[in-house]
Amino acid sequence: MSSTIVTGIMSYGMSGRIFHAPFLDAHPGFKLKAVTERSSKTAAQRYPDIISYNTIEELLADEEIELIVVNTPNNTHYSLATQALKAGKHVLIEKPAADSYAEVKELFDLGRAQNKQVLIYQNRRWDSDFLSVKQVIQSGELGRLIEVTVRFDRYKQALSPKAFKETKGTGANGLVYDLGPHVLDQLISLFGKPVSFNKFKAANREGSEVDDYFFFQLTYPDGLNVMAASSLLTAQPLPAFVLHGTQGTYIKDRVDVQELQLDQNIKPTDDNYGLEEPGAEGVLTTIDANGIKSVKAMPSVKGDYTGLFEAVYQSIVNGVPYPVTEANILAQMELLEA
Repeated sequence: MSSTIVTGIMSYGMSGRIFHAPFLDAHPGFKLKAVTERSSKTAAQRYPDIISYNTIEELLADEEIELIVVNTPNNTHYSLATQALKAGKHVLIEKPAADSYAEVKELFDLGRAQNKQVLIYQNRRWDSDFLSVKQVIQSGELGRLIEVTVRFDRYKQALSPKAFKETKGTGANGLVYDLGPHVLDQLISLFGKPVSFNKFKAANREGSEVDDYFFFQLTYPDGLNVMAASSLLTAQPLPAFVLHGTQGTYIKDRVDVQELQLDQNIKPTDDNYGLEEPGAEGVLTTIDANGIKSVKAMPSVKGDYTGLFEAVYQSIVNGVPYPVTEANILAQMELLEA
């Protein structure tokens, strides 16, 4: 294989347009060759040389393509990633990786058998707010962590017009499988697999067949208690990240601007890309050995999903271990499926 990875995207809907194409186009290690567009053909408006296939079968039959982005509806991830692997392609699969632990394990096993990479797209590890949380933890200023709470809240009372998202029994749907992979992956990347956990979910919107609320309580060694929650009926969201340690507290809102910027056609290479708005800083409160309290605003680390695509590139071309590991994803699936 050459040092440039020829890549195709299975769907040029919202995720293809916002989360994948801009980075594959900007990163010199990728050649974005083709997408699948079943009806409206819009990709060429931004990428004049791109091929727009009518079907996924045509995309997979393109022998030049080495990497396929599987960004189709959740309940198709397993079957389409399997097809791509059997067609001799590496795969970058959006969350959730599949419907179940067993299916995810089969995908990783098939990847090994085919000598192809199975990579899971967990972009929220490169959010500005999460990177800032990670930096504060690593600084040691909080002391030993005692309690961590992560929330991802929205207010969407109306049911989604996409029926597969709202129909019970159609695969990996509901809020647990939608936003759950984001918050759980962030926590697993920080602390690993929990020693034990409790899980609660509910359907609170009128007419909802699937869960629109969840709460996980995760237990870790040394007394660390971690909570992850999400709701589609939160009119006034609480802070997204609240960390308490033996020496202080850090509070941070979910303020990453990348999705909004990408939707406005701001490129990842623009100078202001990934920079949070002024006034969105996290607040670090510490108390020193003399009991003196200190409160300071902590500007966020620049967010940049380019880091994920660089990791994909290094993994495929140079064999560098991908940071979102198989063990991470299997631990996540145990929690989602429980």
